[in-house]
Amino acid sequence: MRFFPFLLVLVGLASCTSNHSKNFTSVDIEPVFIDSLSIRAIQPLDENRVWFAADKGIVGLIDNKQAKLATIKYEDSLLHFRSIAATDSAAFVLSISNPAVLYKIGFNGKEATNIQEVYTENGENVFYDSMKFWNNMEGIAMGDPVDDCLSILITQDGGNTWEKIPCDNLPKVETGEAAFAASNSNIALYKNNAWIATGGKQARVFHSKNKGKDWEVYDTPIVQGKAMTGIYSVDFFDAKIGVIFGGDWDKKEFNEGNKAITNNGGKTWRLLSNGKGPGYRSSVKFVPNTKGNDLVAVGSPGLSYSNDQGENWQELSKEGFYAIEFVNDSIAFASGNNKISKIIFK
Repeated sequence: MRFFPFLLVLVGLASCTSNHSKNFTSVDIEPVFIDSLSIRAIQPLDENRVWFAADKGIVGLIDNKQAKLATIKYEDSLLHFRSIAATDSAAFVLSISNPAVLYKIGFNGKEATNIQEVYTENGENVFYDSMKFWNNMEGIAMGDPVDDCLSILITQDGGNTWEKIPCDNLPKVETGEAAFAASNSNIALYKNNAWIATGGKQARVFHSKNKGKDWEVYDTPIVQGKAMTGIYSVDFFDAKIGVIFGGDWDKKEFNEGNKAITNNGGKTWRLLSNGKGPGYRSSVKFVPNTKGNDLVAVGSPGLSYSNDQGENWQELSKEGFYAIEFVNDSIAFASGNNKISKIIFK
């Protein structure tokens, strides 16, 4: 009997934690754009508007299902885009492969006003994967190694100019370590922090606590060692709690060593639901307003949801997507092969 009050406290704490969960049981999937494009990068503005970047040189804004599209060429070549980010006054798109070209698209709140080339990089191994902004002035983009470090670009003037961090200021990459341009989610930002996820022969997390000035790198237990294994997506709820997701693209049903969580800012990682739940997924996100409890992961095999920080999962849809970005705690946009959809969680 003497332990009864303590048990009551534990029960109360457990109930309090569970109250943060949305406890979703289904989704409505509403198509908002269909075209013959591979769309791996999206940036919502609100419940009705979303920027996207795709292959075939296409960049667009979907506004209430109305598509405003632009085709971007560099010299005589159509560029392929898998990175996108936005500030209050502009959208930014960055092409993969050689040359890498970064464009700033002016935006007046309703439509694009101008486009300008703000960074170009040539080189046999140039390949950029992801881009994000901390605020309206400071942003970061990352790509595969060119020498013996990751390619990391920083802007501090609203995206007008970008500078590449020298390899002397970055941790060295391992042989065969790179990143996947699968969903524009290789980068996670929280306050001054940045985390970058890699894959291939090594699956690690690079961390900066001061917006790219200094970097550390941490090992993870995610499956690695082959060209298509590793971390495909990273997200952080706060400075401590983060999640990584990926797996083996060649064995998408394989669900061992493909998802992990950290409670110390990325220094150490613990595998989640190992051998259970979803296999390969290309994009993972914390659900807003759930105190870091709820997670959603999408990939070509489907959409999965957890309401207990990834310990248990349920499949809410078998429809495949490459990327997902939340607008609020019950609405997200997701992109995939030939499509962008609005996801309403219920």
